[in-house]
Amino acid sequence: MDHLVIAGKSFASRLIVGTGKYSSHAVMMKAHEASGADMITVAVRRVNVSDRTKESLLDYIDPAKYFLLPNTAGCYTADEAVRTARLGREAGLSEWVKLEVIGDERTLFPDNAALVEATTTLVREGFIVLPYTSDDPVVCRKLEDAGAAAVMPLGAPIGSGLGIQNPNNIRIIREFSKVPVIVDAGVGTASDAALAMELGADGVLMNTAIAGADDPVAMAEAMKLAVRAGRLAYLAGRIPKKAYATASSPLEGLVGAPKR
Repeated sequence: MDHLVIAGKSFASRLIVGTGKYSSHAVMMKAHEASGADMITVAVRRVNVSDRTKESLLDYIDPAKYFLLPNTAGCYTADEAVRTARLGREAGLSEWVKLEVIGDERTLFPDNAALVEATTTLVREGFIVLPYTSDDPVVCRKLEDAGAAAVMPLGAPIGSGLGIQNPNNIRIIREFSKVPVIVDAGVGTASDAALAMELGADGVLMNTAIAGADDPVAMAEAMKLAVRAGRLAYLAGRIPKKAYATASSPLEGLVGAPKR
């Protein structure tokens, strides 16, 4: 099996899905099932960690079936993100963290300097850190050097649905990264997910593209198939692009074939 491996842990699916923006928990659960994902990310701040006797988002995620990836969504400083990650671990969520440090409230672009700082701190404390970052090969290298277990460059702004805006950046990041590359944010439809995988990404993380679709369950299945197709196409190796046509069937040896 062609599994995704992060920090020595193997995942059968290369699609990671989220938990926000669904119309109901019931729809979310059906979408998770249809996606085939075995890793689900959830914002630490959306989980009731102070009183687990009350209803929680975690009540709708089967820990025996899905691996939980807490995230630090909504944090705007390195210190805030580090505190949130610690809170999640202390509450028993996980020592893994999808690290988010937002630098701009309108665009939700990451603060890369703060991200490197927070990654360094959390890795030193024993966390498995997967940082959400811009599609900048230099920043991704710095995060890897800081100890990130994977790098998660955006395809486009969070929730925009614009698709992969800088394909060559993703290709370069994949070429030089020694850790898995997970395209995170910006996916709008199945072809975006397939393209990310065709560029060499090791996986794709998405939430809005599924939760915000007219039929989230159908879109979740479409994303599952797209990620698989894109991965197979990448492994198969596409034909080179050419400026002129090349006949599918060779003309040499055919009766009446023109001489060259």
